[in-house]
Parts: sequence; structure tokens; C-alpha cells
Amino acid sequence: MPSTRLLYGTTAFLSAFLLFLIEPLAAKQILPFLGGSSAVWLTCLVFFQTTLLLGYLYSHWLTSLPNRSLQRRIHVCALVAALLALVFAWLIHPSLGSVDHPVFTIFRNLTRTIGLPFLLLASTSPLLQLWLAQREADPAGKPAAVWFRLFALSNTGSLLALFAYPALFEPHLTLRVQRTLWSIGFLLFVVLAFTLTKQSRGSTAPSTPVQDSTPAAPTSQRWLWFLLPMAAAMQLAAVTSHITANIAAIPLLWVLPLAIYLITFILAFDRPGFYRRPLVVRILVVMLASLGYALSKADSSLPITLTILFFLIECFIACLFCHAETYALRPKRASEATLFYLLIAAGGAMGTFLVGIAFPLVFSANYDLPIAFIATALFALAKTWDDGWPQRLLWTTAGILLVTLAVFLRISYQRQSLVQMRNFYGSLRVTQSDAPVLHAPMRTLLHGSIQHGTQIFDPGFSHIPTTYYATDSGIGLTMRFCCGTRTKNIGVIGLGAGTLAAYGNPGDRIRFYEINPQVEPIARNLFTYLRDSRAAVTITHGDARTSLASEPSQQFDVMAIDAFSGDAIPLHLLTREALQLYLRHLAPNGVLAFHVSNQYLNLAPELALLAQSAGLQVRTVITGSSEPRGEFRAEWVLMTRDPNFFTQPELVGFADRISVKPGLRLWTDDYSSLLPILQTGHD
Repeated sequence: MPSTRLLYGTTAFLSAFLLFLIEPLAAKQILPFLGGSSAVWLTCLVFFQTTLLLGYLYSHWLTSLPNRSLQRRIHVCALVAALLALVFAWLIHPSLGSVDHPVFTIFRNLTRTIGLPFLLLASTSPLLQLWLAQREADPAGKPAAVWFRLFALSNTGSLLALFAYPALFEPHLTLRVQRTLWSIGFLLFVVLAFTLTKQSRGSTAPSTPVQDSTPAAPTSQRWLWFLLPMAAAMQLAAVTSHITANIAAIPLLWVLPLAIYLITFILAFDRPGFYRRPLVVRILVVMLASLGYALSKADSSLPITLTILFFLIECFIACLFCHAETYALRPKRASEATLFYLLIAAGGAMGTFLVGIAFPLVFSANYDLPIAFIATALFALAKTWDDGWPQRLLWTTAGILLVTLAVFLRISYQRQSLVQMRNFYGSLRVTQSDAPVLHAPMRTLLHGSIQHGTQIFDPGFSHIPTTYYATDSGIGLTMRFCCGTRTKNIGVIGLGAGTLAAYGNPGDRIRFYEINPQVEPIARNLFTYLRDSRAAVTITHGDARTSLASEPSQQFDVMAIDAFSGDAIPLHLLTREALQLYLRHLAPNGVLAFHVSNQYLNLAPELALLAQSAGLQVRTVITGSSEPRGEFRAEWVLMTRDPNFFTQPELVGFADRISVKPGLRLWTDDYSSLLPILQTGHD
């Protein structure tokens, strides 16, 4: 018996390890084709939760078949089909260029490449639990108690995979090697699964099901199997969206909320004694109320590191409550085990679907976190309703307060806002306020909480570049000293408010590349940089790298790559292959200008390494802020083939050399990692 449980446990552990190892790997492969948006991971999370649901549905359907011999044959066929699908995925090349909505593109390509293997891995834990219960049935044929610790063991494998990927796999291995190792692991899983399927032939349990006298779970209890995990998944998706949108769309940050989510599953199902409802409920109420209040103060913010810590703690407490209360409602009947997990998976899929897909379509602003908080409070009220009036009063009050705070948040977003928009690429908002010192109207384009352009509507300032694009910034100096007095041909990746159009002179051409279709109407109608520019301005929609790859050489005199200040870093714009593409579109003595102002990532050393690999001259220009002129601290990295560009007297005092960090590895389309350049301090 111990050896049998060891084999079942090993298979469940390996399946979960592979399941959660492929999640960041598959998402990272897709990120470059969709602009590096943090929404890519959230949409992938919806796909993973949905496929997990399908896997549980498959295991529930399979184990409901009365003929166990038929169960074995079907499962063997499914394993063979998954292997063939994996081989097919190796043979085809990824092709994500599509006119479809990004959500459809992600779902279609994940289904084609990892769909069936992922589904088989997802079905393993609930399937093995019921098969083990049947194998350990008593002589009368009554199944043994379900070994729920197998679920916790599989979650431990998942957690190990999540930590291993950003710490071991991503920093040291190329994507191709990662895929190869994962495929070998999947082959080992298939061998173990075949072994268990063969072992099940020796089960003494009859093929005809035995009537179980244990009472079935009531309908209200089954609803909570669905609703509590849904609230936990909403917490996971909303917190993940919040922190990745404000720092970076990287596996290091993806795994933090997901790891917390899994830890609460492990504690709930394997260490139920850890959960103390009175303490957890009190902490949860305080966290929901305090963070809900903090969200309503949209115009003020805490340091992002502290904010992330608070939200991760809240996510842990909320998910622990939901999962522990779900475990407390677990079924007594072994035959209801797969239904139990099926409804848990359905709740998880619904929660991520609401936050990842539905809310961006329904709401013009980001209300994901407040709604997740409200859902948690309402489902907590439903769970604790039978505990008496104190609990009813507590959670009713909490729910009312959270709804009130959500209303205040909406009012706060609308205050001074001229327009609010939201789509797959995030939420956009234009605010109007009084400019410091000048006391003139000032409009600011915000992507989430990140500023993407400002214009001061004063006769003497409305044509002057502000924020990161001031005349003494790296891009300002480049525009002045790149081409002498002749006309310029300029390419810009990232439109924002269109600030760089202010540098256009008669005869100049400026071509913007912008992935978010909602940005252009804002730049044209609420800011005047584009319409007032003296240059001929054109805008190309779609991912810049995809667009550039399909165009003939543009012979840009200056090419500004301005896609990194928003902190969701599109790494595919910073690889060796991307640099070669830029050089193809650059004039012989043209200048590449990378805007790398970022609180948490030191991109300059990696760009210096890229320049070194291409034989380019490279310097960095860092300028300070000026509040009266609306100028921000800005860091630009400039590259050129021209040996004389940086020797100009006007640039000698501004452009500094960049030290390449020891051990830093060149980024390619097959390898990149932000971990070596992550910085927690501020300059």
C-alpha cells in the first residue's frame, strides 16, 4: 500500500510541477507578439483556469463511466493524443500575427501548442484521487475515503515549479532548452500514467458501482464549492493585474500572487489546523476595508513596493479564507470528489474570466480590485450566515462599506477626468489640472497610474515638449544635433500624447508606431502636439516590431524607442534580433534613442551590451526634473554608427559612458531575463 501511494503521489506531484512550469513558459513565448502587455499574462491565466476546468470535467466524466476497462482505454488514447499534439507543437513555428482580438489570438495559439497536454495534466490530481479510493476499496466494494492530501501534494509541485521558473529556468536557460526539458518531463509523466493505468487492472473493486449510504452534499453547499473559489480567483487575477501593470509583465511578478494562491490551497487541504477562522476573519475585514479605502484615494499613492506587499498579504488572507472554508465543506461521498474539484475549477475559471476578459469590456476604468473585495465580502456573508447575528452584521457592514468605497473610487476617477477608456492593453485616462507656477490648464495622459504625456495649455508653453522629452533630454539633444540643418526622417515607437511631434520642422517626416488603438484618438483630440506639428505625421497601428518587419527600409535619421517608461516592459523590443531590425530601418549615420526611465529596472547595461554586440557607439543621457516646466527626470540611451556624433561639443558634457554589468547575458528572442537588472533602490 505505501508503494502504491508513493507512485500515485509522485505522478500527481510531477503532473502539477509540469502544469505550472508550462504556464510562465508559454506566456513568455506569447508576450513578444502582443506588445509585452501585462494583460497577456492575465489572459493566459484565464486560459489556464478554463483548461483546468476542462481537465476536471474530463476526469469527472471519465470516472462516471461504469466500465473501468473503458475508462482505461479512453485515458490511454488521450495520453497518446497528448504526446502527438506535443510533437506537432514542436514541428510548427509560432505565428501569432492576427487581426483577431488579442484574447482570441492567445486562446487559439495556446490551444494549438499546449492545450491537450495541459488538459491531461490538469485532470491528473482528481482522477488519481478517485482511482486510489477505488483501489483501496474494502472487500464489499465500498470505496475508501478520498485522500485529499494528494491535492495538497500536487499543489506543492505547482508551487515548486512557480519558484523554480524565475529563479532557475528563466535566468539560465533559453526558451528552446526550457521547452525541451519540459517535453522530457511530460514524456516521463506519460510513462507513469501508463503504469498507473495498467495497475488499475488489478483493482479488486467491482465494475458495478456500490450504493454509498453517505448523505449527498446539499445544493447550497455545492454552490459554495463554486462561489468561494471564484472569489479567490478574482482576488488572484485582480491583484496580479494591479502589480504587473505598475511594475513589469515578467514571470517574477506573475508568480507572487499565484504562489500565494497555491500556498493557501496547500494549507487548506493539507494543514487545515493552520486555519483559525476568528483570527482570519478579523484580519480579512481590516485588510478589505483599509485597502478599499486606499483605492478610493486615486490621486495619492504609497511606495509601490509597500503597496505590493499589502496587496499580497490581503490576497493571502482572502484566498486562505475562501479555500479553507471550501475544504470545510468538502463532500463525504467519494463519488462526489470529482464534482467537488470540478466546481472548484469552475469557480476559478469564472473568477479569472470576469477580471481578465469581462471587466475590461464592461467598465471604462479599472474597478477590478474593489469588485473582487466586494465579492469576497458577499460570499463570506453567505458562508457565515448560519454562525449567528455577529457574523451576519460584520460581513453585511463590510459589504456595504466596500460598495460605498467603490462608489467613491468611481467619483475619484471621474474627478478632473476628461475621458476614460479601457481595453486589452489597459485603462487610459486624461486629466486636466492647474499647472504649477504657470497656473495654466495642464492635461495629462495616464495609463493606469503611469504618466504617458503632459501638455501645458499656455501660449508660451503649448508647443514645448514636456515630461521625459524636454529639449535638454537625450531625445531633445538627438533631435537638435543629429542632422544639422537638413530635414529629418524620424521613427517613434510609442505614441503617448504625441509629444515628440513638437520637434517636427517643415519638411520633416515623423512616423509613430502604436499598438493600442485607443491612444491615437486621445492624442489627436485632447492634445495638440500632433495637429500643431510642422512635420508630416503618420501613425501605424499594431506591434511596432511586427510592423517594421513588414515594411521596406525607412532610412530613419532618428528612431526613438519609447515603450519602457510604463514599466510593463516589452522585452521583444530589446533583443539582438530587434536591434538588427532597427538598424535595417536606420540611415547610415542615424541615431537610436531608447527611453529607459524606470524605477525598478536598470536597462542601460543591457542596452550597452546590445550596442557592443552590433559594433555601435553608445552613451546615456540623464537629466533632472523641473516642475514649473512639467519636465521629469529622464534617462535615454543613445546608439549610433557615426563615430563623430558623441564628439560634438554640445554633447560631450551630457552623454556618459555605460558600464556593462559583469555576467550580464545578451538578450535574444530565445533568451531574456529581467532578474539580473532588477533594482529596488532609487537613484
